[in-house]
Amino acid sequence: MKFLDQINIRVIGGNGGNGCIHFRREKYIPKGGPDGGNGGNGGNIWIQTDQNLNTLIDYRFKKYIIAQNGEHGKSKNRSGKNGKDIILKVPLGTRIISLETSEIISDLTKNNQKILIAKGGYKGIGNVRFKSSTNRTPYQNTLGKPGESRDIKLELILIADVGILGLPNSGKSTLIQSISQAKPKIGEYPFTTLIPNLGTVYLNNQKKFIIADIPGIIKGASLGLGLGINFLKHLERCHVILHLVDFSPKTNIILKNINIIETELKAYSMKLYNKIQWIIFNKIDKLTPKEIKKKISCVEKKIKKKPNMFFISGINKIGTYELSVKIFQYLKNE
Repeated sequence: MKFLDQINIRVIGGNGGNGCIHFRREKYIPKGGPDGGNGGNGGNIWIQTDQNLNTLIDYRFKKYIIAQNGEHGKSKNRSGKNGKDIILKVPLGTRIISLETSEIISDLTKNNQKILIAKGGYKGIGNVRFKSSTNRTPYQNTLGKPGESRDIKLELILIADVGILGLPNSGKSTLIQSISQAKPKIGEYPFTTLIPNLGTVYLNNQKKFIIADIPGIIKGASLGLGLGINFLKHLERCHVILHLVDFSPKTNIILKNINIIETELKAYSMKLYNKIQWIIFNKIDKLTPKEIKKKISCVEKKIKKKPNMFFISGINKIGTYELSVKIFQYLKNE
């Protein structure tokens, strides 16, 4: 399934049906009174979350969503049918934003959460309702009201407790596969990951958290280079960010790579930059124990910020369980 996390659409509620003007015309009833019925209400448009969805691709070619109009009133005091409602299903984490004012109308983060986004027009009244002791033959009715119309943006921001970011080929997809049930594409070339991946990490039946990884960030990403900058928003809801770093190059390259991500993150959003970050040094399986010890000592001295640091091998699952336990403990105590 293709991934789409942003779409603009116009939603239009159905028009209310007009009230009917009619008088009884029946044999043996020469002076039949008014019997025009009411119209039906226009259909509403609702937006509802569905935990089984993870993309907005269903609305890629649906720029206009129009609910059914209410039927007009009929003779014999019969009301027109109400227009059918439309329910738009969206993934958890979908924001509804007004294109006119840019305000967030709603942020849908719970399953089956439902919001009325375009109300259908109110029904018109038939002439039977205008009959009175002084007006026995009313030629009056009201017209149905037009449905509400809105231009909105649906923007999906994935719901995850933990987010992974890093340079291409730092091992993000391998890590999420090794600790969760996610099955991302893994390859030995840049930008194997083209869309965000979500996985659920289970420590036992009672302990679990959701983790997400996004396409790799490269130098110049904040200026539009690469893919990752487009998906950084999916880390906004995360409680902690795991900055994954390839630990196999020389120390100066490692430090340079860390700085690239920090610089791009800061340029993108100070709010995201200031989130809790842990540095996860990956691919220690490519080094000898002596090399690992020497590099750890050097790196710890030269990193100015002192975040939590972990040393793992995602492919061989070295230290990954311990990392998962630490993450769960952090989330539990936050």
